[in-house]
Amino acid sequence: MNFLLTAGGLRNDTLRDALRDMLGKTFGSANVVYVPTASVAEPGDHGWFLTDMNRLHGLGWREFDVLELNGLPRRMVLDRLLHADVVYVGGGNHYHLARSITGNGLADGFLKALEDRVYVGFSAGSMIFSRHLTGNSADVIGDTEDLRVLGEATLEPPFGLFDWYLKPHLYSPDFPERGDTWADRIAARADFPIYFIDDETAVRVRDGEVDVLSEGRWRFHP
Repeated sequence: MNFLLTAGGLRNDTLRDALRDMLGKTFGSANVVYVPTASVAEPGDHGWFLTDMNRLHGLGWREFDVLELNGLPRRMVLDRLLHADVVYVGGGNHYHLARSITGNGLADGFLKALEDRVYVGFSAGSMIFSRHLTGNSADVIGDTEDLRVLGEATLEPPFGLFDWYLKPHLYSPDFPERGDTWADRIAARADFPIYFIDDETAVRVRDGEVDVLSEGRWRFHP
């Protein structure tokens, strides 16, 4: 499986070149499916969502599909994933995204589709593969309100592939509280490894090997 887990999408040449290398062909000869599910649980202005979608669309794909995980037959969702070369899962509320995958019985089929496709995550889309995506980690990270707003207090991780947790938007002007003090406080409480990445950074996973690609800044706390 091949993952490019970003905080801010494909914002720079390093990340776009990495995706092209992982894909093994040009964007113009490939199909991408954009999953916006996490965004619908976020209130307020969605200009960030349109910016991300337009940035991805602007890469010039052969086919650009948009797929919502809720409300469609399971077989239809999985067939649309299988039709794509790149599965791009967008930002928003990662707990809503995780619950949509488990609640619709998509986890096994989703993972099967990713065996020979490239997965790109943007923010929430990058956070759903940790086995530590639980109510406990929500308390450690300090985003339990994002879970409670859904009427939930517990959460089952949909995949549990990675022993580490990814937290995006380090040093982001859109999240001014996410600086070193914020990261230090979380790291001191956590009993699991955490990557903190800024919006110019991605954690790449290729055949089980993990590295970090960045034109910005990031931190790792083992």
